[in-house]
Amino acid sequence: MGEVRTEITLVNIGDQEIANRGYMPQEQVRRLTVNAVVDTGAWTLVINEAVREKLGLRVKETLDTTLAGGGKVPSQVTERVEIRWKDRDSSCKAVVLPGEADVLLGALPLEEMDLMIHPKTREVVGAHGDTIRSVVK
Repeated sequence: MGEVRTEITLVNIGDQEIANRGYMPQEQVRRLTVNAVVDTGAWTLVINEAVREKLGLRVKETLDTTLAGGGKVPSQVTERVEIRWKDRDSSCKAVVLPGEADVLLGALPLEEMDLMIHPKTREVVGAHGDTIRSVVK
């Protein structure tokens, strides 16, 4: 299918909560807009150390992450970060991979925002059009 990219904004949830309570101006909330690679093989959001530092995300744990090629690399897992795509949002922990150049938007946040890759246009679109739909069985 080839590489698919989409623009997302990452927001430090801790900063946003402090601003919502009136203890910090909204313009001081750390956020970053990036052109992310949509990677349905990744389970969550994958960022690099520079992105983690810009957002001020704390590391919660360290683990070994299995790469697509089969190798393992030590990585860090951050506190939750908010992901915004157009009028939709999700939050998840981010995996920090050393040396990773791109931000990868993985399957879990895509699913939570009810998004998919359109096979013809190779664009990220709502799985159910402009309406977010969740099915609970």
